[in-house]
Amino acid sequence: MGVLSIILLVLFVIVCLLLVFLVAVQDENSAGIGGIFGGSSDSTFGSGTSTFITKATTTLAILFVVLSLVLAVLNRTSSDSVLAGSTTTTTQQSGEWWAGTDTTEPATK
Repeated sequence: MGVLSIILLVLFVIVCLLLVFLVAVQDENSAGIGGIFGGSSDSTFGSGTSTFITKATTTLAILFVVLSLVLAVLNRTSSDSVLAGSTTTTTQQSGEWWAGTDTTEPATK
């Protein structure tokens, strides 16, 4: 994972946490679709914060989508090189799994 991917991942986590916080802080009656059908003019942090919180939430949501797409593209291209270099080994076990016996090792008498 390159330096750019790490920086974008840290920024993505910060945006996620801020988005969760702003959605939790919003007043459900005054903003969004719920405000269309009977919202009130009350606001939690003052009269002008409702529009600020709504605009900040919209901006963070757009940034969330863009960052998730960019990280998906960056990790897709970097994971191809990781998967190309990996090898897979399989072992075959014989035995009675229900009895808890494993006969992969030779028995010594």
